[in-house]
Amino acid sequence: MAPGLPTAMERPHFIGIGGAGMSGIAKILARRGAEVAGSDARESATAGALRALGATVHIGHAAGHLAADATAVVVSSAIRDDNPELAAARERGVPVVHRSDALAALMDGLRPIAVAGTHGKTTTTSMLAVALDAMGLDPSYAIGGDLDGPGTNARHGGGEIFVAEADESDRSFHKYAPEVAIVLNVELDHHANYASMEEIHESFLTFADRVRPGGTLVVSADHDGAREFTARLRARAAEDARDLRIVTYGEAEDAGVRVLKVLPQGLTSEVTAVLDGAQHTFTVSVPGRHYAHNAVAALAAGAALGVPAGDLAAALASYTGVNRRLQPKGEARGVRVIDSYAHHPTEMTADIEAIRGAAAGGRVLVLFQPHLFSRTRELGAEMGQALALTDASVVLDVYPAREDPIPGVTSAVITDAALAAGADARPESDRQAAAALIAGMAEPGDLVLTMGAGDVTELGATVLERLAARPANR
Repeated sequence: MAPGLPTAMERPHFIGIGGAGMSGIAKILARRGAEVAGSDARESATAGALRALGATVHIGHAAGHLAADATAVVVSSAIRDDNPELAAARERGVPVVHRSDALAALMDGLRPIAVAGTHGKTTTTSMLAVALDAMGLDPSYAIGGDLDGPGTNARHGGGEIFVAEADESDRSFHKYAPEVAIVLNVELDHHANYASMEEIHESFLTFADRVRPGGTLVVSADHDGAREFTARLRARAAEDARDLRIVTYGEAEDAGVRVLKVLPQGLTSEVTAVLDGAQHTFTVSVPGRHYAHNAVAALAAGAALGVPAGDLAAALASYTGVNRRLQPKGEARGVRVIDSYAHHPTEMTADIEAIRGAAAGGRVLVLFQPHLFSRTRELGAEMGQALALTDASVVLDVYPAREDPIPGVTSAVITDAALAAGADARPESDRQAAAALIAGMAEPGDLVLTMGAGDVTELGATVLERLAARPANR
């Protein structure tokens, strides 16, 4: 057994092992010497990668998949109570461990950086992981997406730093005790779990309370919700004298780490920021002001942990992207296809504007798939307004993920709002027809985005195939 491996995690069984968060923990445990097993709904490249690490991965869910000697069953909030493997674990008295508790245990004895916020967590965590690794610091990390370079979402490193994406959606980020925490932004989302902004603020304040004594919180100085959060945190800290250092970053004049310039350069940006009186200029290999700010947050967090800021700024140029975050998928007939994970109106707007800046006069076309009925009910009109920033869009049916349908909630909420804003927005329930429709609109020089947190990502290849099959003289 590897040093630091929790006893309960010696032979863990993961229900939904192929998920972005679950697979990362499983990979780290396998590297630490655990006998990892689990199940997932379907075969995937992630399942294959886990098997290559020695894990046993079953396809489909059945009580018989749970080994007799399993020491724990690991679940996420997406696993329903009637799952047969979960029911079998409870009948047999096998401990059931939430994904966040398993991740928290992996960070014990290390120096964690936890990255939180409504948007940008995966990108910022990835930037830190790649840059720290490029500096030879050999970090461990657990991320909600696969990095372009390593091609994985997790790593068991030999260094003392552990970089983790901290998910607020189910309040699981309350389980972590980071030395450095990042809050990128604070907005209302995950409506099935949060009823108001007041609940969101209280949840993020609880996360801030989890920072280790003497630790640092890095928080945006530009985002309205983050500024409100910081004001609340400082007011509370003044009352209880908590030993917490707060570092703000952004373009605001009162930012502690000041962003002086973001210069777009095609699908990259040049960023200049001032930290502790020293000016740093470096390249971010993805377009958009929001991604540039993610990089500055990463710079501030690394510096708070004692990493030399100049070296870290240079190392941030090593980041080349992460799966689904404005990820180029290919080009055909002069049309570039890019994949975007954006599913909240703020994210959609930021990615569309970033791609508009990189389009060099070409049109921006979006194939959008709404994610979750609850989010569509609450934010569908705002999604439509975001799509009004495109030259044309095609909107698929709502991707349900873990939710049951809500009567009356469909993607028509989005297309109606987009049409009301004067946009060219077309609904299409058939996935293949939608891919053909968006490909048929595209002309040389245009950019097509497949956008959403569901399986719309699979349609990028279909769009490219449709484009390539067209007559060359179109």
